[in-house]
Amino acid sequence: MPLLGVNIDHVATVRQARNTYEPDPVWAAALAELGGADGITIHLREDRRHIQDRDVRLLRETVHVKLNLELACESGVLDVACELRPDQATLVPERREEVTTEGGLDVVAHQRQVTESVSRLRDAGITVSLFIDPEVKQVEAAAATQAQAIELHTGCYALAVGDDRHEELIRLVDAGRLAREHKLTLNAGHGLNYHNVQPVAALQGMDELNIGHSIVTRAVMVGMERAVREMKTLLAESS
Repeated sequence: MPLLGVNIDHVATVRQARNTYEPDPVWAAALAELGGADGITIHLREDRRHIQDRDVRLLRETVHVKLNLELACESGVLDVACELRPDQATLVPERREEVTTEGGLDVVAHQRQVTESVSRLRDAGITVSLFIDPEVKQVEAAAATQAQAIELHTGCYALAVGDDRHEELIRLVDAGRLAREHKLTLNAGHGLNYHNVQPVAALQGMDELNIGHSIVTRAVMVGMERAVREMKTLLAESS
């Protein structure tokens, strides 16, 4: 059974919509932990559209499970990560105009920059993961950076239907197999929900799934603890 990392960015998105103090992602993290979350994931974007520096600092002090900080290969957010030292840093691509992360980090095209970022984070004692598309060339490039883990982008799988979804699942299987051959910890996330998560959770060697939007939207209706517990039950049933 893979671990469950709960991404609470969208709790901060609601708060920032009114530029106020609620709902507080720190409170949401505590409730997610009570619901059984194995980790809390947050994305500190360059434009600070949702998670703020204040949130990262408080969550570093209050989260009792794994804290996973998503960030771009940008000096300002790397400075924050190296100062606060989350348990894991996941390097992701970032474009100002996107609504959410639209694909994996192109490690092949930015090998030097990514490698330098990995080295800096590892020197600070932080485990490093790379968020990449399930492609052979990206997995091999990720391994060459000395990152310890990868997170496979499952967005295409989540959007596909019928035979196309099966083909996307095969891509994840093949990328996961290669990751294990390179001794990379295997994680996955993006677009996973209560209806499509189990085939990905059942992939051999899957260590962790990071899920945000579907859990937060479910939490609006039933509460964060219950939403997390329900997702944990699905992961348990997949094993």
